[in-house]
Amino acid sequence: MSDAHYLVGLDLRGRRVVVVGAGSVAQRRLPRLLRAGADVDVIAPEATPAVEGMAAAGEIRWHRRRYADGDLRHAWYAIACTDDTRVNEAVSAEAERERVFCVRADAGPDGSAVTPATGEFDGLLIGVLAGGRPLRSAAVRDGLLEALREGTVPAGRQPGARRPGMGEVILVGGGPGDPELITVAGRRLLANADVVVADRLAPRELLDELPPRVEVVDAAKIPYGRAAAQDFINATLVEHAKAGKTVVRLKGGDPYVFGRGYEEVLACASAGVPVSVVPGVTSAFAVPALADVPVTHRGVAHEVVVVSGHVGPDHPSSLVDWRALAALRGTIVLLMAVERAGQFADVLMAGGRAPDTPVAVVQEGSTARQRVLRTTLGSVADEIAAEGIRPPAVIVIGPVAGLYAEREGAVGERS
Repeated sequence: MSDAHYLVGLDLRGRRVVVVGAGSVAQRRLPRLLRAGADVDVIAPEATPAVEGMAAAGEIRWHRRRYADGDLRHAWYAIACTDDTRVNEAVSAEAERERVFCVRADAGPDGSAVTPATGEFDGLLIGVLAGGRPLRSAAVRDGLLEALREGTVPAGRQPGARRPGMGEVILVGGGPGDPELITVAGRRLLANADVVVADRLAPRELLDELPPRVEVVDAAKIPYGRAAAQDFINATLVEHAKAGKTVVRLKGGDPYVFGRGYEEVLACASAGVPVSVVPGVTSAFAVPALADVPVTHRGVAHEVVVVSGHVGPDHPSSLVDWRALAALRGTIVLLMAVERAGQFADVLMAGGRAPDTPVAVVQEGSTARQRVLRTTLGSVADEIAAEGIRPPAVIVIGPVAGLYAEREGAVGERS
């Protein structure tokens, strides 16, 4: 067979595709077929748990038997991916007779079609063929995707439903601070932004990677009170979007986890500005994980509650039922609570939490400045003061904060 292939996109929506074999190859290929809307029959006596799960969910039809001649009748496309060469040969031969394009996973050149190395980026489906050299095609695909994400290769813009002359606002969660922890979608959108409005908790290093044409608005330097600053941010987002620009609102953590993200969504919607949200890795869970604190653990904590500590427990604007929190046995994660840690500890102990409840305090988690304080509920306020812990920090209260000692003990036993 020639190394030259004709690269084409198949519309498989509602069309029958037959996959013979249900092992690891089928497990890799099936998700993209399903995403393309194919009507999939899988023929195999056994299947991996993932393929079996697709069948149980009704995504595919799994025929638990061996392949038989005639199975490709009325098919549009076929994949032969069993571990038996003779079966794959028979599938390929039937496909030739039925004029059905067929991919052979065990011997690509012997099939009538080959699967390119594929990837997706901002609405683009990228396929690379390298004449039967899959490692090369995968390497080229990966390099192209990375260049698109970094903005070194232009990808064009997707206008979507935007009105002529109108821009858009995208709220992007930047994660807990480490620039490596932003999502792929978030990084791509940053590369295509005209304006970036950044929080002080957003990954600062990412701003250095922006092209010179991008206008950066540092929201942390707005010289107003809290409420006035939010009004100014809202107005900034709307103003730039109405000027036809793509505005990325880069926020720390996740926009909807105490990030005031929905306030900004409402402001844009009220002004008639298209707005969307890209979730981020929330510091409430990521920062404890980076400090070896799992917020849940089998047999230890079956619940986790994330609480804002921006106001004290007795403040009239507080919406937290501290008595109910004290009665819980699981994990409490406090954000924005360093300055009032003593107040929260007192109200939890008054409600029944033991003073020796383990506590972990993680300052500037995921960054080079990360510090971890391990203490107890009864001592947390004094130790925060003694150690000079400052915001931003995440406080984890509950038995999970004490699991680190078990890990250290296990390491000590092995050594």
